[in-house]
Amino acid sequence: MNGESALTRGATDRDVKEKLVGVLLFSCAALTIFVTASILFTLVYDTVTFFGFEETSIIGFLTELEWEPRNGFYGVWPLVSSTLIVTVVSALVAIPIGTAAAVYLSEYASPKMRSVIKPALEILAGIPTVVYGYLALVYLTPWLRSIGLPLGSFNLLSASIMVGILIVPMVSSLSEDAMSAVPDSLRQAGYGLGATKYEVSTRIVIPAAVSGVFSSYILALSRAIGETMIVVMAGGLQTNLFDPLDPFGSLAGSGRTMTAAMVNAVTSDATGGSPEYYSMFAIGLSLFAITFLMNLASNRIAARYREVYQ
Repeated sequence: MNGESALTRGATDRDVKEKLVGVLLFSCAALTIFVTASILFTLVYDTVTFFGFEETSIIGFLTELEWEPRNGFYGVWPLVSSTLIVTVVSALVAIPIGTAAAVYLSEYASPKMRSVIKPALEILAGIPTVVYGYLALVYLTPWLRSIGLPLGSFNLLSASIMVGILIVPMVSSLSEDAMSAVPDSLRQAGYGLGATKYEVSTRIVIPAAVSGVFSSYILALSRAIGETMIVVMAGGLQTNLFDPLDPFGSLAGSGRTMTAAMVNAVTSDATGGSPEYYSMFAIGLSLFAITFLMNLASNRIAARYREVYQ
């Protein structure tokens, strides 16, 4: 009987411990949801407060083409256009380089070379963004001027290139993981048909891993959209609307992105209850909506193509 009692107590203790572990894990998961919901609630609440001022309105925020809070102009499109410029140019830098690096690491590099290059890329991802901003302002902009580009001291081109370099490790690492997950049987089938390594890489591996590769692009671009220090230091704070008739002029000059405008709202002499102060919450909610839609599209597309290749 004593043995049976000991076994019963032991089983009960294990059940209690399992329940405690389950409660702890659930609490951690619930905490992340609570924090996210709290941030979203704060953004929505303060955005409603922003639109409650006499000089602000949702229609003006979404339709006006000028952002000058001190003069009462709160059109978000100049900020959105500068943000999209940085995102597009950084994508033109990061996607080709990151994808090529991923193909090399997955298909061409020896295990010894991979053990050197991949940690180096991870170190590149760990460099503080303020360092990237300093390099763009002090070294990249003067170099671009030396080769004949008419750039201002603060310009979106240098900021965009440096943001592209910043997100290269994200593209390469996530894409390489997706390519490495492709079954070797697909590669061997290609080699059996006489395909070269280049043909196997571009016609078999990349198409089979397209869901993961595309997801890495979207995540990297979401990171680029939210970048702050580089665009503040190298891009400047002057508000300019993108001119489709002179695209290089928009790149060569200063531009204020959405994140830079939020920093300016916090660091300016605007009082705590002013429309200029609350404008950063409206910008933040807009930025949240853009990144949320991008991540949603990434998940949808990744799920669609993952079903095709499973």
